[in-house]
Amino acid sequence: MFAALGRFTVRFRWLIVAGWIVVTVVLTVSLPSLSSVEKSSNSQFLPASTASVKAATLNAPFRSKSTRDATFVAATSAGSLSPADNAAIDRAEQTMLSIPNVVALTDQGISANGRARTALIQLQVPSSDGSEAVAATAGLRSTFTTSGAPTGLALHLTGPVAQAVDQKSQNSHTQTLTELLSILFILALLFLTFRALLAPVIALLPSAVALFAAEPIIAASTHVGVQVSDLTPILLVVILLGAGTDYGLFLIFRLREELRRGREIHEAVSFSLCKVGESITFSGLTVIGALITVVVATFGLYKGLGPALAIGIAVALVANLTLLPALLAILGRSTFWPRIPKPEPPRHGMWGRIAGKVVGRPVWTLIVGLVIFGGLALSMLAYTPSGFGDPAAPASSDSGKGQALLVANYPSAAADPTSLVFRLPTSVWNDPQLLATAGQKLTRSSQFTSLIGALDPNGTVVAPDELAQAHQQLTGLGPVSRLPDSVPTGVSLSTSTYNAYKASSQFISADGRTIRFAATLRAGPSTSTAAAQAIPGVRAAVTRTAHQIGATASGVDGYAPVAYDVGAISGGDLMKIIPIVMIVLALLLAIVLRSLIAPLYLVVSVALSYLASLGLAVLVFELIGGQDGINFVLPFFMFIFIMALGQDYNILVMTRIREEAHHAPIKEAVRRAVEATGTTVTSAGLILAGTFGVLTATGNTQVQEIGLGLAAGILLDTFFVRTLLVPSVVVLLGRWNWWPSALSHEDHSGDGHADGGVAGDSPLPGDLGPVGGCEATEPSARPLAGVGS
Repeated sequence: MFAALGRFTVRFRWLIVAGWIVVTVVLTVSLPSLSSVEKSSNSQFLPASTASVKAATLNAPFRSKSTRDATFVAATSAGSLSPADNAAIDRAEQTMLSIPNVVALTDQGISANGRARTALIQLQVPSSDGSEAVAATAGLRSTFTTSGAPTGLALHLTGPVAQAVDQKSQNSHTQTLTELLSILFILALLFLTFRALLAPVIALLPSAVALFAAEPIIAASTHVGVQVSDLTPILLVVILLGAGTDYGLFLIFRLREELRRGREIHEAVSFSLCKVGESITFSGLTVIGALITVVVATFGLYKGLGPALAIGIAVALVANLTLLPALLAILGRSTFWPRIPKPEPPRHGMWGRIAGKVVGRPVWTLIVGLVIFGGLALSMLAYTPSGFGDPAAPASSDSGKGQALLVANYPSAAADPTSLVFRLPTSVWNDPQLLATAGQKLTRSSQFTSLIGALDPNGTVVAPDELAQAHQQLTGLGPVSRLPDSVPTGVSLSTSTYNAYKASSQFISADGRTIRFAATLRAGPSTSTAAAQAIPGVRAAVTRTAHQIGATASGVDGYAPVAYDVGAISGGDLMKIIPIVMIVLALLLAIVLRSLIAPLYLVVSVALSYLASLGLAVLVFELIGGQDGINFVLPFFMFIFIMALGQDYNILVMTRIREEAHHAPIKEAVRRAVEATGTTVTSAGLILAGTFGVLTATGNTQVQEIGLGLAAGILLDTFFVRTLLVPSVVVLLGRWNWWPSALSHEDHSGDGHADGGVAGDSPLPGDLGPVGGCEATEPSARPLAGVGS
């Protein structure tokens, strides 16, 4: 099949290049963009049956179904807001009402310390980070400069919409920077590797084209259930530019090797694709297989991310099997200019010397490797997951600064609340004393350090009967959002009671049947791991209170409960996915290697690499860096990518060892294979690790941890597992590596040089006529044995 594909790509090379250009343009123009279908909230990936999702539904009366919220916050650096400050705030709020898509603005009064003032803004936009939300956010922020704010008065826009807009802007910046730095890094490394002008560009080009083609396909796949997170575009760039370029390297290095043997360019392209096409295909299939298996996950982030990236890898695989050989056939030997390959005496480089030492002392090599990797894996004992909630907007953004003002001037429950929600059988206005009873019951529990409810909504405490009296006098004047800033004429209420009633709409629903409390958890900030771990106790306290006040339903909504549910579900998913992925990879390895023995230790070797890499991440971030944990997605991503991408190099090395083992003793076969593939594996590993490493310089903490963890894992796998430990095991097992295939019964102990020395003039597989289905014609010059890549 690959022989035929090689001939086809050479013969129809111009048509293939034109086809890729047309298809990519059509896909980009006719299908939606990837950014238009992203989801940024972890809660959006939770099943509907999850407790936090049910609580969010219960909390819905405090969230408009047709509008989305933003918070305007103003604060002075002086002692308290002055009349001039308040006048500027009034002007800003009045102007905000004229901004398109702003449907309501409710001033929530001055903070208890007198230094800050907030307003809740309702926006009629279809999504929190869509184009309408971006335009509305920009319009609202433009009012800051026209309000005539006195010196020392800071105006900021925060809240869900503003934070989503700022986070999306940050993600877009991260993706663009990742693409640029990844391309520059890959090109620089390939220039050093090939010392040629065109080869680096040709190696990268198919993967870049695949990236442009894959994005709209993935976006369109959301119509059939694929979910796209804000991590998907960033990881797609890294995977396609990194792994995709690796596949190209497999072919280009083999092509250079065949040109050094004296083959004509078109024959060399066809023959090279025939020899490594299977390795490239099964390398891609291992990644695709590992990613597809995550559809069994419950957590939507995993379930959607796997198929999305699998689509990208599939497109990159097709591009490297068709577009790349077509480009190589068109450009010919000029691909490698000015170092054009030509027949030359055999050269034995660093990897040949290393391979000679490995095959000479396989037991010691294996023992030392196991001790090092085992030691790193022990660091996993200190592993603590974190980062379960939604990523916060950058602290330097306008919404980040606004959130900081809320934290500084309002109780922490108001700035970062965990909502305790109760659904009552009748309106609370029939028995307002329930508000006090519920507050007292919750306060007496050991779970909360502060509690804000309808009786103290803005820092001013009011009695239940005072609030009820306010409701009785004001309910006929229309919705709370339309009440004037000052006490209306004819209403006998104090200013403090009037402002408290206006703010109570955050805690009592319009029909009076749902009440809410904003709580500060005793375990710590709601974004902390300790807070997430305390959620079972918090939910128990809320349930008890619900029974005592006769509520028909209750729930806990906010960052911490979502974090707890995400952690529980994602951890269970990982334990479910691990054995499935290992079985899928073992089956694919068994097919490509025609062996039942080799897949066993190859899968174990990558699992050991995964454990050591995760241990190294724990060591760097927790034990040395002092973080309270590492992001919960890191073990999942490291397992999927290291297991799958590690098998890429396994396949390349093992298929070459098998190729050499057809006519050489096992030690000589290993030496030749490692020498021939060592530079390829090293270059591919550095490219992939480098593209992951780019994330450490471009993203937030979550992205940085993913980047560093995966980069370290790929480097460990490349330089130690694939080139040292696996060859050692192969040498120790000998012919048993290939059981039960016919190769396991062949004896080549008398062929070549069994001591692992230089092969001299012993024939190479490519010189023996049709090998593995490849139609090898005699090259124009005599074949050279032992030529490395």
